[in-house]
Amino acid sequence: MNKFWNWVVNEQKDQFGSERTLTLDGPISDETWWGDEVTPGMFRDELYAGSGPITLWINSPGGDVFAAAQIYNMLMDYPHDVTVKIDGIAASAASVIAMAGTKVCMSPVAMMMIHNPSTIAFGEADDLKDAIAMLNEVKESIINAYEAKTLMPRDKISKLMDNTTWMNARKALELKFCDEILFADNEEETGAAASASAFSSKITNSAFINAFRKAHQKSEKPQNAVPAEQLMKRLNLLKH
Repeated sequence: MNKFWNWVVNEQKDQFGSERTLTLDGPISDETWWGDEVTPGMFRDELYAGSGPITLWINSPGGDVFAAAQIYNMLMDYPHDVTVKIDGIAASAASVIAMAGTKVCMSPVAMMMIHNPSTIAFGEADDLKDAIAMLNEVKESIINAYEAKTLMPRDKISKLMDNTTWMNARKALELKFCDEILFADNEEETGAAASASAFSSKITNSAFINAFRKAHQKSEKPQNAVPAEQLMKRLNLLKH
């Protein structure tokens, strides 16, 4: 079985003993089908296998919103700092989990995506009305997590979800879905007013000019050196 976790004990110790790193890689589910899903039960066992601050690397397309809600709650309730680092993608339900970080960081080449929840339903008109009502309430619960992190008005978050919004690191930073861009070494790269366009010519040219200026200054002034079976399993299986 391919386990999603990977605890790493760093050489630098803290007051609680040692820092730990957890990798959340793969779809999120209430149970495992192929052996690579992230489930709340597995996550809980590993999270509380030790103590002290942790770093959680996320690379997940999302999955079951209720399973993600459980993991979000575990992280929010965890008594130590949780640093979330998104290295590939935090989409859908995985973006909700990311909101539980004490600090949320994104790689400059990572992506975050938020959208409306969806489900599979069939039956009479009343059954479909019930499904719509449930989806509306689930959306409000998801907005709660985004609002707590970004302090953005709920109606604006709702519109972003309606539009299935993809965010590169700079856009996520601008909208306060993350706090920091990984590997950035100057204020311009981490400023909240950074451009929202990914890999644009403006960003590329600016990065090149900044790198050239740094190199020039250093040369003048030397310094010291989810499967289908799962979807059809039950009517209330909700995917976000």
